[in-house]
Amino acid sequence: MSSHVIALVGAESTGKTTLAREVARVLAGRGVDAVMVPEALREFCLHHDRTPLQHEQAAIAAEQTRRIHEAAQGHSVVLADTTALMTAIYSEFIFDDRSLYETALRDHALTDLTLLTSLDLAWTADGLQRDGPHVREPVDQLIRQALQHHQLPYNVVAGRGVARVQHALSAIEHLMDAPQRQLRAASSPRWRWYCDHCDDGECEQHGLGDVRG
Repeated sequence: MSSHVIALVGAESTGKTTLAREVARVLAGRGVDAVMVPEALREFCLHHDRTPLQHEQAAIAAEQTRRIHEAAQGHSVVLADTTALMTAIYSEFIFDDRSLYETALRDHALTDLTLLTSLDLAWTADGLQRDGPHVREPVDQLIRQALQHHQLPYNVVAGRGVARVQHALSAIEHLMDAPQRQLRAASSPRWRWYCDHCDDGECEQHGLGDVRG
């Protein structure tokens, strides 16, 4: 089946999980077959009661990609609470290891829309997974650099509460409406200017009128 995969990326404590959950809930309420894919890293930390070591990062990234692909096979809209790209970025930031980028960027490029959560929310502690507010800006910069360098477009989602959800929904609705916009454009003939001289609307003779005496 054809599905839309929406990737939510961003620094820690920027509301990715809450946003993915709320957007999936709203879409489901509208009758859309939407599902949220949880973050594999979060589950790793909860299960092992620690953050991953460097050699464990690749498996976490692969698991995140596997979950997204699996969800896309059975649902029309997939809200991915991060992608392998976030694992690659934290591998660079924490371990100075850039080896995960090639695969992570290739996998991330398969998503249909990237939502980058803004830093406008207050940082809050979250057990083992979060390092502190001081890491948010450098991580945010790494995300933007990776997306821009590889020409992967993204939408920044800002605002608090309902406003943040609505901001994300507007980008998703634009994505989902693309086929209808194309049909409307194809069925609506473009207006063109025709005159006695030519059909070029920029032609300067259009402004001269009839100068015959």
